[in-house]
Amino acid sequence: MPAGMILLLIISVLIFLGLAQRVLDRLGLTDRTALLFIALMLIGGFLPDIPLSGTLAINIGGGVIPVALVVYLFVRAGTARERIRAAVAMLVTAAVTYIVLKIFPLEPTQAFLVDPLYLVALIAGVIGYLAGRSRRTAFIAGVGAIVLNDIFTRIELFARGTKSSLVIGGAGIFDATLIAGLIALGLAELIGEIREKMSSDPGAGYPDRLIAGLSEPDDSDEEPEWNDSEPE
Repeated sequence: MPAGMILLLIISVLIFLGLAQRVLDRLGLTDRTALLFIALMLIGGFLPDIPLSGTLAINIGGGVIPVALVVYLFVRAGTARERIRAAVAMLVTAAVTYIVLKIFPLEPTQAFLVDPLYLVALIAGVIGYLAGRSRRTAFIAGVGAIVLNDIFTRIELFARGTKSSLVIGGAGIFDATLIAGLIALGLAELIGEIREKMSSDPGAGYPDRLIAGLSEPDDSDEEPEWNDSEPE
């Protein structure tokens, strides 16, 4: 079974056990939405590719669904500033990854103990975090960069007159896309947690209005109103 499929199954189990709730909340995903995307990626990986032209197609699990997830997270971003930052981070990550691979092409040789695509995912994940910083923008940058790099490569090969059939999101791109997103997200979560714990100000990073509201005494005798609606 491909590494991407195994990772998706592991993530599904973590979600069912409630161990991924904190990360999902920061991504802006509910359990059901996350499991829906995972199911679509798993199913899409076994479906026929969607033809775009005579020699070009796109894989559903490795191309269509990751793009849909990036668009969904982009639209769900809280502010216009975050959307701009996510878009810039994704473009920067894609460009840097593409340039790095042009300077140091990762060809499958005996020098590599793992598939070079995993090293591409590592590069995209690290740069995605550095460019995005927040959990959501880092994930968008990591996933989007791999998809964009694959599209850049297909366009380049097509421009050179390559006659073989090309599939966007096919082969190991499915694995690389998921791994890049998880690396970027993992770095953002790990470093974010470390920074929060090391911060001397427990309110650092939170809006002043929220901090002021929490510090004000509640003199009201009214019963609190509970909101039972599902968090976004």
